[in-house]
Amino acid sequence: MTRDEKEIAKTAAVAGVGAGVGSAGGATVGVLELAARGLATGFSAGLVIGIGAAAGAGLAYGIYRIFRKGKS
Repeated sequence: MTRDEKEIAKTAAVAGVGAGVGSAGGATVGVLELAARGLATGFSAGLVIGIGAAAGAGLAYGIYRIFRKGKS
């Protein structure tokens, strides 16, 4: 595995972890509870969870880049 391939794998792993954390955060905000009570639809709950996942991935990637620049 080349250095570039290792860097791509690290970046993908960091973004994946961030997306998982963001999904969990979006789900625990109470969106699922609202959907269960009929105050939000399943679609809107899924949308909020997806946005949380994207935000988590972006935040994790940004933090990773900051730490990576510090090591260089």
